[in-house]
Amino acid sequence: MSELIEPDAAPWRINPMIPHPARIYDYLLGGKDNFAADREAAEQLVAISPGTREGVRAHRAFLRRAVRHLVGEARIGQFLDIGAGLPTLGNVHEIAQEAIPDARVVYVDNDPIVLTHGRALLTSSPTGVTEVIEADLRRPQDILTHPDVLSVLDFSRPIALIMAGVLHFVADAEDPYASVEQFKEAVPSGSHLLLSHITLDFAPQVSSDEFSKPYDNSAARMVPRTRADVLRFFDGWRLISPGVVEVVDWRPDEDEYQEPIPGGGHAWAYGGIAVKP
Repeated sequence: MSELIEPDAAPWRINPMIPHPARIYDYLLGGKDNFAADREAAEQLVAISPGTREGVRAHRAFLRRAVRHLVGEARIGQFLDIGAGLPTLGNVHEIAQEAIPDARVVYVDNDPIVLTHGRALLTSSPTGVTEVIEADLRRPQDILTHPDVLSVLDFSRPIALIMAGVLHFVADAEDPYASVEQFKEAVPSGSHLLLSHITLDFAPQVSSDEFSKPYDNSAARMVPRTRADVLRFFDGWRLISPGVVEVVDWRPDEDEYQEPIPGGGHAWAYGGIAVKP
């Protein structure tokens, strides 16, 4: 991987007092790369929705199934994973390079701890390439013109854009739709968009303010959106079956164990894949 910053620079920019979405997610997945502030915010989410942990794991399982589709059926060998989060079991490059050994993957996240751990843990296959950069999806051109992105990905060939569990951290005022459109415009025909997004459609008893409260003091506030809102991100591209559905219902794998969500609840997230005409 390229040296983007001095080796000891990233840790000094990590604020353990402010919860960060990547570290909250890590804690809910059972990881250890988180701080007390992250754990406190995560437990507040669990108090609001007792099935949060199981829902997060179902969300991650959707990502694994979706990537397997991209490399298996769509034969996509290039991935730009935006808002990748901390390395965990079943990373995108591991799944992709198992099927396509020379697959090329660039991970993007705005938390410097992701960069630090990514360099240490995200090792590529002998013939593939895995890179990690620190950048923010709200500034698409910073990503699309980044030298490491341009050196790893060939924008004349189809690319899989992955935005799993990240767009709900972009406020309406920051126009997430415009950001997504810039990425969609930058890739050629045959490219795919893999996207998942938190929703309250399955929890009418919970208000958006109540659900977002654990993130009030975090690096990014959570913004749940409806199915119609999520569909807008795919405008102009062809959705593949089964469309935009709850993540547990997107091509479930009979051989994959899915933890039951307490109370017969939902994963509170939509997921889908679309292809550029």
